[in-house]
Amino acid sequence: MRKLLKARELTSFSFVLILFILVGVVNSGFLAPENLLLTLNSSVVFTLLAAGTAFIIITGEIDVSIGAVMGLCAAVSASMIRDGAPWPAAAAAAVLTGIACGAINGAGLVFVKIPSIIMTLGTAGIIRGLIYVYTGGRWVENIPAGYKAASQASFLGVSFFYWGALLVVIAGILIMTRLRQGRYFAAVGDNTACATLLGIPVRFTKILAFILAGALYAVAGLMFVSRIGFVTPMVGSGYEMKAIAACVLGGVSLSGGVGSLAGAAIGALFMASVGRILVFLNSTADDDVITGVMLVVIVVADALLQQRAVEKARRQRLLAKTNASMNISSGENDATIAQ
Repeated sequence: MRKLLKARELTSFSFVLILFILVGVVNSGFLAPENLLLTLNSSVVFTLLAAGTAFIIITGEIDVSIGAVMGLCAAVSASMIRDGAPWPAAAAAAVLTGIACGAINGAGLVFVKIPSIIMTLGTAGIIRGLIYVYTGGRWVENIPAGYKAASQASFLGVSFFYWGALLVVIAGILIMTRLRQGRYFAAVGDNTACATLLGIPVRFTKILAFILAGALYAVAGLMFVSRIGFVTPMVGSGYEMKAIAACVLGGVSLSGGVGSLAGAAIGALFMASVGRILVFLNSTADDDVITGVMLVVIVVADALLQQRAVEKARRQRLLAKTNASMNISSGENDATIAQ
């Protein structure tokens, strides 16, 4: 129970819960079951993006090509479905595209030694150009009604897409906690040098994190097409900030080594609800401004907590050394008296 109460995910969940209650006090319509279900179902894309981003951040890296990769995967799948290709073939093409983008980002980081923020910033620009070339600068429309209807299917009021996203998150949690390779992500993010000395395949782990993230971005793109019904050349623009903010809000530390996909999913729920919260509060504030402010505040708070933890550990080490010295001195004095 003590461990549970200290979990970063519980803090994030408590924050979201208290915020929802406060908004409900101001406008009771926000806590209506149909609105809560709508908020939950609308968070499916952010949930998958945040889950993919969490793999990368936990390894101590960053990805700012999230929206671009999702946009390219969405454009590829949407154009294939529009032109009559089987849905599984379109999904496979989108996932392979996402995996390829992730592998390129990971390879540039690991083999060429390009910092992840620079590498992904560069690939984001290239991918945006590819989207314009692929679509000819036009919207991808006329998606079959059957594919768009898939996002409306639900069980107990929750869309099958969100149930699927939850299964992905649960699978990711099991991988990172139950499998040895899964635990490597946090180990690499916590201390790369020590992980290397312990024989952990650091390079492979970082590339794998980007590949898994790319695959999840692709799945998010598939669900985006079904929910929205069209794709523009700028689709996914700005989603990287929301995905990173969702991870940080969910307790994933930007310094790496700390966090979970469960926390990322909780943060994604909040990111998806910001716009609706502003509507129910009759606020004219922009949700991107709110997201940016929260991201800065949370990062600063996380940095202060990290600094406090380091200082506390340093004091404990000094205290242990002092006690050890005192015990040695006491033993020498006792020996002298005995003599």
